[in-house]
Amino acid sequence: MRRSIDDHPFTPDELPPSDDELQLLSWAVAISDDYDDAEPRVVLTVEEVGSAGEGLVMHLDGPQARRLRLALRDAMREIGLDPGE
Repeated sequence: MRRSIDDHPFTPDELPPSDDELQLLSWAVAISDDYDDAEPRVVLTVEEVGSAGEGLVMHLDGPQARRLRLALRDAMREIGLDPGE
């Protein structure tokens, strides 16, 4: 099983103003159980816009996916954003 959950390719107008040259990146979240152990995992892909298939892919089990979710929640709180549910 493989199923896409969500993805977002950034556009130039979404990048913050910066003196540094920021890359246009895309992220995608999917689920997959195409592994030798057949355990489902969360798949996170980050790649440069326009370079499909050349990005970095993480295969996260439950504890790893939860840790990333909590880190994102904590980072949002640190900058004063409501992390939602």
